[in-house]
Amino acid sequence: MLQKTLIIIKPDGVQKGLTDEIIRRYGAVGLKVIKRKDTMAPLEIVEKHYPMDPGYLRSIGKKTIAAGQKVKSPEDQGRNVVNWLRKFITSGPVVVILLEGDDAVAVARAVTGFTDPSTAEKGTIRGDLGTDSILVANKEQRPVYNLIHASGSPEEAEKEIKLWFGRGAGN
Repeated sequence: MLQKTLIIIKPDGVQKGLTDEIIRRYGAVGLKVIKRKDTMAPLEIVEKHYPMDPGYLRSIGKKTIAAGQKVKSPEDQGRNVVNWLRKFITSGPVVVILLEGDDAVAVARAVTGFTDPSTAEKGTIRGDLGTDSILVANKEQRPVYNLIHASGSPEEAEKEIKLWFGRGAGN
């Protein structure tokens, strides 16, 4: 099924000069770039992209627990991470990409790799090019420098595409 998905190459990926390699890897699995925006992420978009929704915050906090760190509250830990993410993603240039292809969301997620580069499979972008870990990031009170955001579901992709490219972009 033909789908669209959103990828954001975060400031660490842009600063390391990995934009072309990241885009090449998505293209190698049949995903086509149909829109691209090189920009400084506006805070008003970032606040909607990384919301302070309790369920979302708990899901983020649970990644810390899964990485082996104890926390008092997954929601509080998620709030910390979201605040760090918001500050980081607005700190430098990002590249926002709209990809299209068969099962684009799942294919892009598979190519991207797991959130934590230290445990992402080799052959994925994060597994090959990432060097950070959730535990180190939390210790340093910052987000994981994992190069990319990739939409997690078709519903999330639709919402994020509209957020970053406008209402007509997802059609």
